[in-house]
Amino acid sequence: MSQVRTGPRPGILGVVSVLLGTGLGEVVAAFLLPTASPFAAIGGALIDLAPSWAKDTAIAWFGTGDKAALLVGIAVVLLALAFGAGMLERRRPPSGAVVFAVLGVVGAAIAVIRSEGALLAAIPALVSGGTAALTVRGLIALSEREEEPERRRFLIWTAVATASGLLALAASNVARTASQSVETIRRALRLPKPATPAEPVPQTAELGVPGLAPVVTPNADFYRIDTALVVPQVDPADWSLRVHGMVEREVVLTWDDLLASPLREADVTLACVSNTVGGDLIGNARWLGLPVREVLARAGVHADADMVLSTSIDGFTASTPLEALTDERDSLLAIGMNGEPLPVEHGFPVRLVVPGLYGYVSATKWVTELEVTRFDRATAYWTTRGWSERGPIKLQSRIDVPRGSVDAGEVMIAGMAWQQHEGVDGVEVRIDGGEWRRATLATAISDDTWVQWHLAWKAESGSHDIECRAIGADGVTQTDAAAPPAPDGATGWHSVTVAVR
Repeated sequence: MSQVRTGPRPGILGVVSVLLGTGLGEVVAAFLLPTASPFAAIGGALIDLAPSWAKDTAIAWFGTGDKAALLVGIAVVLLALAFGAGMLERRRPPSGAVVFAVLGVVGAAIAVIRSEGALLAAIPALVSGGTAALTVRGLIALSEREEEPERRRFLIWTAVATASGLLALAASNVARTASQSVETIRRALRLPKPATPAEPVPQTAELGVPGLAPVVTPNADFYRIDTALVVPQVDPADWSLRVHGMVEREVVLTWDDLLASPLREADVTLACVSNTVGGDLIGNARWLGLPVREVLARAGVHADADMVLSTSIDGFTASTPLEALTDERDSLLAIGMNGEPLPVEHGFPVRLVVPGLYGYVSATKWVTELEVTRFDRATAYWTTRGWSERGPIKLQSRIDVPRGSVDAGEVMIAGMAWQQHEGVDGVEVRIDGGEWRRATLATAISDDTWVQWHLAWKAESGSHDIECRAIGADGVTQTDAAAPPAPDGATGWHSVTVAVR
């Protein structure tokens, strides 16, 4: 019997095995059920189980790249486990193979649970775990043999397994992209003209200050924060919205029903509750959709209802105060964004847009269900994780420019301010703790949108601290009390330090 080998070879073979297993599992998922991707299932479960502080930390560190960071983290942990399983398989066979098999079973269970009991969802993870288990057994057994033909066979099979795993991962991406015909459908759509078009954006709404965020955010730059690792692919022909619960009659709305309805255009700024003071998890767009109040009126809402629980096709839920959907604000079942159909990652074919509320209680993407209910009877996704159940947007302002260092002389200080559905009356700026100076506001598109502001400053050499605060339309000044995003939105004054040369 040969001596037990030392060194990293068994661990590397474990990595090769999991690479092949994962690749094949992802290929199966791409053709069978994309949402059952082993990575997506495990990642989605981690998002669901993550406490609020973990979510805040991920967004603070990675911003809209939080999902990519999560997938990279899963991959790193999986490779470390694979390396350890390979070493274990060499020392105590078949322990390493058992580790891979158990991981496959766990992944399969998670996928089935997340797909609401669809047994088909278990197949990709079982393929991944089973393939990795068989491969590590075979490769390590071959690596034990000293005869030259067997060593050549070992090298060949290791190379084949590695190449096959890499090719399978690449093929799964190609297959998943090819299967996403929803994007082709979206691009071919032509939106109907609104029955109630929005007024043109005033020319004076845009100050034209270099470095200042545009008052209308391009779709490609609009922030994306949601819980979907795999973006849902919903064919409009298969989409419907069910309105039920505390209503006189259940209403089901199809895509054709929506297109045949009198649609409305509205400029609305959306903000994420995870946005820190001065952060960029906020954007403004021109939306096209059907007022939610009209749909609820068809259903006939019971007098004692006070909340609507909206549900996404991927199971996400949001609790929206009923009055925000039935008053005169432009709460929409939106199908258009800045003149084109909703991008898939922003909720195509239909999403909710509600002025004045953070997105976690209002802006449900890929929405398929509205349940009229009460706050004391139902809770939503983030409410069960410790966040406030209502989430009204707080008065905020930020400084976009200057940043870093500037030359002495006249410098333009500029930024954005917002309190959707309430409006902003003014912004004040102070430098190095001095007197507050009133900035000049651009023309607001509406009370439901953010507004640009600027102030000329004669900058002198040295380091300077600049602060800003907004004044709401109701006369209330933005609070200086610093608070984190959890549980209902960050507060405090935004400040920047600028070096003047």
